[in-house]
Amino acid sequence: MNSSICILAGNSHRQLTESICAILDCPVGRGEVKRFSDGETSVDIHESIRGKDIFIVQSTCSPTNEHLMELLVMLDATKRASAKRITAVMPYFGYARQDRKASPRAPITAKLVANLLTVSGADRVLTMDLHAGQIQGFFDIPVDNLYAKPVMLNYIRDKFPDDLCIVAPDAGGVERARAYAKPLKADLAIIDKRRERANESNVMHIIGDVKNKICLIVDDIVDTAGTLTNGVSALMDAGASKVVACCTHPVLSGPAISRLTSSSIGELIVTDTIPLRDEAQACGKVTVLTVAPLLAEAIKRIYTGSSVSELFL
Repeated sequence: MNSSICILAGNSHRQLTESICAILDCPVGRGEVKRFSDGETSVDIHESIRGKDIFIVQSTCSPTNEHLMELLVMLDATKRASAKRITAVMPYFGYARQDRKASPRAPITAKLVANLLTVSGADRVLTMDLHAGQIQGFFDIPVDNLYAKPVMLNYIRDKFPDDLCIVAPDAGGVERARAYAKPLKADLAIIDKRRERANESNVMHIIGDVKNKICLIVDDIVDTAGTLTNGVSALMDAGASKVVACCTHPVLSGPAISRLTSSSIGELIVTDTIPLRDEAQACGKVTVLTVAPLLAEAIKRIYTGSSVSELFL
């Protein structure tokens, strides 16, 4: 990597940016995101970026609106500083769950965020495990949607070599669960649930044989952990010997940690697309795998004009 690239860090996850830069053997760009006394976001870039390939690493995790605004202001600042190309590296794409009109007069906020990113100056977006792959169609610029599956599979193969059953937390997650079950040569099961309202779910029954098996629930996001812990209870009641779970984005908001602590789940395997809360680190049930090498390789390939599609496998 040479002087024509600049990787800037937002405030959402500077540690991940530093890990990426260490792998690529390049320094973190000299930029600073501050706030005025009234809360307005201010960005200062302390080096020339004219004609450079810019990568801004920022997850739009909690506080979501602040981190999103930081990213938009950084995009505008780099665009006005005559950057050659600007890539928004968003390990976690917030608002992705608002991707359709689920009720009358509801917004499609994922599309709004796509418009904001484009208007602010992004030439390309690099993200990971979008909640719905169709969100890529909300953009009129290239979007690379990486998958954490390769990172997860390496860990799962070593930790759970036998009697493994991959479980989809709902009917919509079957495709993701199947993508894990096939390379692991594991059985597949589905949790049939009814969602009464947002962030609440009632598990109905299990489709598939899970008796005396280690069940691995596969999801992209764990938010309040209500769906997850209900699924764990249902699987244990169905005769599973052990239940673990993996997800790419550990949002873990509200009562999530207390629910995990009091549940029968053996382990929750997550990645570092979002910095883990102190309570989550202390609960002892969460294992964090890093996606920095995967993101670093994608950045390198975008910068050099190489194929990124090999990383989607």
